[in-house]
Amino acid sequence: MTTTSPAPAAVIAPPPPRRTRVRARSEWKGLAFVAPFLVVFLLVFIAPVAYSVHLSLFREQLVGGNAFVGLANFVELFGDAQFWEGFARVVLFLLIQVPIMLGLALVAALAIDSARLHASGFFRIVIFLPYAVPAVVAVLMWGFIYGDDFGLAANVNDWLGSEVITPFARNWILVSIGNIVTWEFVGYNMLIFYSALRTIPTDLYEAAELDGAGPMRVVTGIKLPALRGAIVIATIFSIIGSFQLFNEPNILRTLAPNIITTFFTPNMYAYNLSFSGQQYNYSATVAIVMGVITAVIAYVVQLRGSRKEER
Repeated sequence: MTTTSPAPAAVIAPPPPRRTRVRARSEWKGLAFVAPFLVVFLLVFIAPVAYSVHLSLFREQLVGGNAFVGLANFVELFGDAQFWEGFARVVLFLLIQVPIMLGLALVAALAIDSARLHASGFFRIVIFLPYAVPAVVAVLMWGFIYGDDFGLAANVNDWLGSEVITPFARNWILVSIGNIVTWEFVGYNMLIFYSALRTIPTDLYEAAELDGAGPMRVVTGIKLPALRGAIVIATIFSIIGSFQLFNEPNILRTLAPNIITTFFTPNMYAYNLSFSGQQYNYSATVAIVMGVITAVIAYVVQLRGSRKEER
């Protein structure tokens, strides 16, 4: 007589550790909090960029309508003299205006942070106030000051009996625009520098005073090294703003149409191609190329600034 052995009991897997379950639950909660931002980011950033890339690969033709042309728009853009003229103009604007603006903002921040300036709170508000003025209002205000037939420049020329001040002259128009941009954004950059100065520990100032360091030595040995990161950030913002130059020349164009052309800056070129010339595909190509150039230059500046900060 044979006997059958009982069937082995089923092996029951041990439950997952409690720590793993808690971690998975926290990850889902974090994703739920981030999900609204991701949705908005996809809709307002990724989707427009993807659509612009899509537009740049097509061209509206007389025969065949909107046809796929690949990289033909980019090849045409690199040989476009009007685009490169506007690009060279904003590069010149960047190289001259940005150092002047950041230099003035740095001097203002150092002066306000020092204990030698009376009513520093009043000066801080006054310097920052132009940034609170809407850009369109600021440009219109300066446009009426610059006017050849009206405004302050015209009155001074009438008083002197000759055209001494000519803001809308071809040789001075970029300087006039740079003056407006500087007036608008000195206070913004000053606030960035001033905020960085307020984070410096007071122990460093006390040690410098015990060592007999003078005011200039404190500035060069303590304040400027502490401002390096803020200067890099302000420089990156200024570079992006220079390549995006649009409001000031576009509004002043109504007062100086013979000097400020439709391709005065790359952004103006893209705008007029799209809304006046109905060349949406080529306009998207200009926007993509300018976006890539701006991102690369900003990244290089950030990389060099971070390396210097590590040293």
